[in-house]
Amino acid sequence: TCSCDFGPGVGRDTYSFFDSDDAAVETAEEAKEPAEADITELCRDMFSKMATYLTGELTATSEDYKLLENMNKLTSLKYLEMKDIAINISRNLKDLNQKYAGLQPYLDQINVIEEQVAALEQAAYKLDAYSKKLEAKYKKLEKR
Repeated sequence: TCSCDFGPGVGRDTYSFFDSDDAAVETAEEAKEPAEADITELCRDMFSKMATYLTGELTATSEDYKLLENMNKLTSLKYLEMKDIAINISRNLKDLNQKYAGLQPYLDQINVIEEQVAALEQAAYKLDAYSKKLEAKYKKLEKR
């Protein structure tokens, strides 16, 4: 009999390597090397599976690159659209600037007229105040 310790938490048990009936020692089966044909078949199987695996990996990588290529093409098209939009905006801005430059003399005239109207308004207020003073003097003289 043999007493074996399997570590903490595992109890000690007694194992017998002898059969109680015939007291013969158990023997382990000897490890045998596989036959040459089996090794060849196993190698072929391994290489076939490795080829399948690598083919899958390469296919996935190839698909990733195709996806990136398509994304780059779409991005390029979007940038071309944005470029066209920017060109149109620039052209329209130039047109607006030219129209504004064409209107500038009229805008300057409007500013001058506005200043003249403000001056005329002040003159009208002064004239009104003066006429009220004259009217008051006239009424004062008339009462005498």
